Amino acid sequence: MMNDKLPPPVKKLIAPPEHYSYQLHRKQRNTQIILPIILSVVVLVGLIVLISFATFKQGGDVGRWAAISTIWIVIPILLAGLVTLVVLIGLVYLMARALQGLPYYTGIAQDYVFKARGYIIRGADMAAKPILALDGWIESIKAFFGRMTP
Repeated sequence: MMNDKLPPPVKKLIAPPEHYSYQLHRKQRNTQIILPIILSVVVLVGLIVLISFATFKQGGDVGRWAAISTIWIVIPILLAGLVTLVVLIGLVYLMARALQGLPYYTGIAQDYVFKARGYIIRGADMAAKPILALDGWIESIKAFFGRMTP
């Protein structure tokens, strides 16, 4: 029993399916994902090398390239600021349009709130009145019996 050995594990080789749809997927992955990424990296590295040679060779104009780089950094910030400005202008316009109609409706809403306030106060007083009366009677009884004890 002690010398019994387990059989070696069975290795399952799972081959990818060779269906037409899987082959089409692999082809699309290569042409639509991997190829554009590789081309973008090659173009980017080529631009970096070209800009480096143009800038740092003898007589290269580093200040001009610094200005160009700053422009390319600032452009997205300017576009985001422009979008934010358009949104804010739209909100101001909508607020101005809303305020033209709101004063009449806010006056009506204030009247209803004032009426509701009266009902709420009266209801709260009615709910608290029995409890306050009972508390007053209990305090009167305690005071009466408190005077009787020497």
